[in-house]
Amino acid sequence: MREYLLTLCITAAVTYLLTGPVRKFAIVAGAMPEIRARDVHREPTPRLGGIAMFFGLCAGLLVADHLTNLNEVFEKSNEPRALLSGAALIWLIGVLDDKFEIDALIKLGAQMIAAGVMVMQGLTILWLPIPGVGTVALTQWQGTLLTVALVVITINAVNFVDGLDGLAAGMVCIASAAFFMYAYRIWYSYGIEAAAPATLFAAVLMGMCVGFLPHNMHPARIFMGDSGSMLIGLVLAAGAISVTGQVDPDVMKLFSGSERNAVHQMVPVYIPLLMPLTIIAIPAADLILAIVRRTWRGQSPFAADRGHLHHRLLEIGHSHSRAVLIMYFWSALIAFGALAYSVNSASMWIVLGVVFLSAVGLVLLLLPRFTPRAPRWAEAFVPPRYRRRRAASALAAAEAEGAASSEDAGDAGGTGSAEGVAAADDEPRRPVPVGVSGGPGVPGVNGATALGARSRVPRG
Repeated sequence: MREYLLTLCITAAVTYLLTGPVRKFAIVAGAMPEIRARDVHREPTPRLGGIAMFFGLCAGLLVADHLTNLNEVFEKSNEPRALLSGAALIWLIGVLDDKFEIDALIKLGAQMIAAGVMVMQGLTILWLPIPGVGTVALTQWQGTLLTVALVVITINAVNFVDGLDGLAAGMVCIASAAFFMYAYRIWYSYGIEAAAPATLFAAVLMGMCVGFLPHNMHPARIFMGDSGSMLIGLVLAAGAISVTGQVDPDVMKLFSGSERNAVHQMVPVYIPLLMPLTIIAIPAADLILAIVRRTWRGQSPFAADRGHLHHRLLEIGHSHSRAVLIMYFWSALIAFGALAYSVNSASMWIVLGVVFLSAVGLVLLLLPRFTPRAPRWAEAFVPPRYRRRRAASALAAAEAEGAASSEDAGDAGGTGSAEGVAAADDEPRRPVPVGVSGGPGVPGVNGATALGARSRVPRG
């Protein structure tokens, strides 16, 4: 465990320290695309955060290769090298996309090629534990197709959910933490060395996300871009493939005792089928809903829009940070709920706990729909938005102040009569868009985004 934690810390430190220089490089290289209609942020933000994450991955694997116990993973298995090869390819395509906006079909083809590279080096699904049937060996073509499909789905699911500051990195970090506990339990409790690569991949992935999150939390100073989202999606899929198709369930020797005990003991074998789905449950749901929504409208499945889950949370009324925390909550509930069920599937308390936390999550999800007003005696203990009387009095005072300022402006403008003031009040007020000149005497308005043209005072 100490060596896994050391690998995690080294990966996080390298990623964190490199993200600052990478941000400056992205600004110099011009990897700051214009704000699109579907974007949530208000000002151009540099991308290419995946560069720091990739070098963090390389540093973590390099350190693990020189540790006493983890060195056996590189000697007995070719999976770390397969992961590094596929990650380098998908990372390169992501860097080019962050800079030049590559076509979606080209990226899809590159994802398939990266998955094929990993399959050629031995990182593939060899068999599947099917409930009621047992362990089913797959042919080479079946294993290749299933591996490529899982890699492509995971990469795009993580890429789709990368829409808010810190969302994708945080959700993947939570999922990889649950997956690390699961893989480490198989490796340590059952003594199965084939689960060691998946445990290493999960530790490195946690380090990549932890090191990048301080720079990516709201308000984000840098985005991971496709170079980062596709990279962490591939690493997440590689760990799931390793523990699902490489660990032989027969080695666990769970077929003993009564039939009921055997069913409960077989849960850790069936969990590999569910754990890859639970760790990407939220991103995968977002991916499926996006494809159905766009196809129903007659659009391309790759056409971008503002209908993702995080966009809907913002439309409901959640703030940026609260929407991210809600997505964190549901990701942790699903991933760690499946992990707890794999440890003790016979406990009813686990099921009741998951149901209770799901109810709490639904209440938090729908909270902006309800704006209760506190009674008079409790107004001093609640936020201002729940104070009925104080909110009303503040609104009335603001309206009175605005009316007084309008009258003062009318008097200062030289109207000199009641008709002039009435004419000024009746004139409709035209909103001035950001960065657009409001007409004669109205300079261009530049808010915090500073995207519009700035007024320049001539130097005389």
